[in-house]
Amino acid sequence: MLRAVFLSFLFLAQVICPFPTVAGERQLTVAGAADLAFAFREMAALFEKETGWKVVLSMGSTGMLAKQIEHGAPFDAFFAANKSYIDSLAEKGKVIPETIEPYASGRIVLAVRKGPGIRVEGLEGLVNGTYRIAIANPDHAPYGKAAMEAMKSAGVWDKVKTRLVYGENIRQTLQFVQSGNAPVGIVALSVADVPEIDYTIIPEGMHSPIDQAAAVVSTSKEAKAARDFIRFVKGPKGALIMKKYGFMLPEGSE
Repeated sequence: MLRAVFLSFLFLAQVICPFPTVAGERQLTVAGAADLAFAFREMAALFEKETGWKVVLSMGSTGMLAKQIEHGAPFDAFFAANKSYIDSLAEKGKVIPETIEPYASGRIVLAVRKGPGIRVEGLEGLVNGTYRIAIANPDHAPYGKAAMEAMKSAGVWDKVKTRLVYGENIRQTLQFVQSGNAPVGIVALSVADVPEIDYTIIPEGMHSPIDQAAAVVSTSKEAKAARDFIRFVKGPKGALIMKKYGFMLPEGSE
C-alpha cells in the first residue's frame, strides 16, 4: 500500500511540475475529473489570460484523485465528478467545507466507432454482438458507475459484462473507443465530440444524477486563488465553456 502511494506521488510530481516554475510565477494546481479534460483546457487558458495565474491541471478518475488528496497530494482545488467524494473529504478535514460548490451535472452517451461493421440500436442492442464494450471503472469513476446503472436499467448488464473493458477514467475509456480496441463504449457527453465516433445521449432517468462539486483543498497555500478559480468556473465566462461541452449547470448559476 505504502509503495503504491509513493509511486502515485512520483507520478503526481511529474504531472504537476512538468516544467520548472519561473521565479515569481503564480501557480495554481487543480485536480479535476477526467470528464472535464476538454472544458478545463479552455477554462485554464482563459483564467490565466485574465488573472495571470498559471493553472496546472491533473485530470483523472474522481475516486483516484480523492484518494491522492487523502494522502496529502499537493493540489489547491479539486473538481469531482460526484459530490459524495467532496463530502467525504470534508468529513476527513481534507477540503475546506465552506468552499464546497456544485458546479455542473453530467450526461453519458453511447459511443460507437465510425466505420463499417458495427451498428448499435440503443443499450438493448448491446446484446447483439461479440465486440468489446468500454466503460470507466465503476469502482472509482462516477461516469462508470452511471454506465453500469444504465445498463442494468436496460436489462443488459448480466448479458454483456463478460465483454466489458474498464478504463481508469472516462478519457481512457474514450480512447479505447477511438482506437477500436473496444469499438463501443459509454462515455461522458463532455468528451464525446471527437471525429472518430458517433454517439447518442442515454436518457438521464436510466442512472443516478451525476452531480459534480468542487472545493479548496485544506493544505492549499493558494486558497484564495483556488476559490477564485472555482468562482470563475461558475461565473458567466466559465458557464459558457461548460455549456459548450454539454454540462448542465446548477440552479441559480450565472
